[in-house]
Amino acid sequence: MNIKEKDLEKISKNKNIENNSKNEEKNQKNLVPSQTKDFIPVQSIHKKKFPILYTLLLILAIILVLIFLIVIAYNSFNTNIISGVSIRGFDVSNLSKSDAKYQVDNYIKESLPEEIKLKHGDFEATISLSQIDATFDTKSASNSAYEIGRNGNIFHNTFYILSTMFGNVNIEPDLKIDKNQLRKNLEDISTQLPDTVIQSSYYVEDSNLIITSGKEGNVVDVENTIKNIKNSISDFSCKDNSIEICVKTQQPDPINIEKIHSEIYKEPVDAYFTQDPFCVYPSENGIDFNISIDEANSIISSEKKDEYIIPVKIIKPNITTNMIGTEAFPDLLSTFSTKYPVSNRNRTTNLILAANKINGTVLMPGETFSYNKVVGARTIAAGYKEAAIYVKGEVVDGLGGGICQVTSTLYNAAVYANLEIIQRTNHQFVPSYVTASRDATVVYGSIDFQFKNNRNYPIKLICSVSNGIANFQIFGLKQEDDCEVEISSYQTGKSATAIYSEAYKILKRDGKIIDKQLLSKDVYKRH
Repeated sequence: MNIKEKDLEKISKNKNIENNSKNEEKNQKNLVPSQTKDFIPVQSIHKKKFPILYTLLLILAIILVLIFLIVIAYNSFNTNIISGVSIRGFDVSNLSKSDAKYQVDNYIKESLPEEIKLKHGDFEATISLSQIDATFDTKSASNSAYEIGRNGNIFHNTFYILSTMFGNVNIEPDLKIDKNQLRKNLEDISTQLPDTVIQSSYYVEDSNLIITSGKEGNVVDVENTIKNIKNSISDFSCKDNSIEICVKTQQPDPINIEKIHSEIYKEPVDAYFTQDPFCVYPSENGIDFNISIDEANSIISSEKKDEYIIPVKIIKPNITTNMIGTEAFPDLLSTFSTKYPVSNRNRTTNLILAANKINGTVLMPGETFSYNKVVGARTIAAGYKEAAIYVKGEVVDGLGGGICQVTSTLYNAAVYANLEIIQRTNHQFVPSYVTASRDATVVYGSIDFQFKNNRNYPIKLICSVSNGIANFQIFGLKQEDDCEVEISSYQTGKSATAIYSEAYKILKRDGKIIDKQLLSKDVYKRH
């Protein structure tokens, strides 16, 4: 191909390209208007929307980081409880632990009464909060309040600090109560209920076994009442409201003749003692039913009665303990006296009858003395007279009135002999013959006074009532480990309706205190 032909071919190609471009422009112009306006390339969408989203996320991240840093800085430099924290509903925000405890203690003290009131129908009783050591553990609560926002990792702490800014966190301090003391108070109250249960009981009078029937009644449901008391103290409702005593009906145990027979039956034993080693073997009366057990059961089952009499035979030993004399009980372990008005003949008669029942009683080591079992029921047949007693908070005449003075005198003598007190209950009112927490009351069938001979040798009780003085002496054999005993009793508080007191036994050796033991915490009604 020559040069001209090549040139012509180039010219032809350029024309074709030119024509194609023109055709494309025409096609573009001929497009439908709506198609040209709605068509947006995908690439342009990414360029417009994504930068805005990235910007918002970045701003949010910066804000969160700033908040996070602020919270960290706040937590690092703040030495107080964070904002939004309360203890028992009391705001402790921005307080130190010690200030929080101090202010919450005052708040609780103002919100609670000195004593709580208990009721069962018309019956009312009170219990001192200090006596049962009712306290809130505000120290632990303040520590817990301080640890909020501090005791986790950095994210956990930050979450708590932020959450308390928008919602309050309340810490309930634990309520602590001396349950043993509270349980004892409620058990004492149970015996004072006007409708309390009376258990059947028995005693030997001359040649008769006298069995008294029990009576259905109510007793304090101790555990449920404790729950009521704790709830009432916890929510502060006890300041203006009485707490209901939970009670449960209880039937007296049925009279069991076989059991009674096995408890009273014994052969007579002569008394004797040895010198080396020193040991006393007291006499014991023998006793047995004077009728068969079947006949005794027939008496009980024949009809329902308040009192049943079973004939018994007492078999005396040949040598009694009293016959041994002072050689068997050479040492005076303790003595205690109280005064009584000689002008009140009925009351004096009752004192003498009760004292004569106790006088000469010997307790072997480990043996327990029961006042009601030794003295027996206070009946007209036994010779008791009408004298003043306390009934439902009032002074009225009652059979056997005054014998609690014998109980109280013996109680003090037993404490001074350092004997173990098993059961002792205070009066409703402070008696005239001893001070508060030095008395002991008894009610036949429901309240007893008991102590145990916890010594290594037997003891003998000597009691006298004459010339206005009731006196108890306890004889035995002194031991190397014996201590001097003192009794410290004093009033701990007083309210409009009650008197509170405590008594302690102080043990000394060579004039130095070696032990101090709580005898009782008591509540008395005021006259």
